[in-house]
Amino acid sequence: VQLVESGGGSVQAGGSLTLSCTTSASTSNMYCMAWFRQAPGKEREGLAVIRSDGILAYSESVRGRFTISGDIAKNALYLEMTKLEPEDTAMYYCAAGPRVLPTAWVLQPGRYFYWGQGTQVTVS
Repeated sequence: VQLVESGGGSVQAGGSLTLSCTTSASTSNMYCMAWFRQAPGKEREGLAVIRSDGILAYSESVRGRFTISGDIAKNALYLEMTKLEPEDTAMYYCAAGPRVLPTAWVLQPGRYFYWGQGTQVTVS
């Protein structure tokens, strides 16, 4: 499975961006699909996930500001980001993981085996 992110860019604090991730194959009901980010000098952080059963999960740092969604017909995953803060500046990645992944593990980057190249988000 190949993943390609897009939609990153520079935005002022308080603004919004929507990231997209297109996949080379249908991931519906096959994988957990998630968004992660990594800022310079920091560990990769799990942000939001859609499990293969449709369950959504968010990290505390983005809950209420970010929304994950998918378009099965387009083999696409999205991350709508609102109320952006300078602390959201990072490289953002989409990833695909095992079809069955316990809720407690869904935001752990080590559980995922397909990754995109990332798209940069800068908030000033």
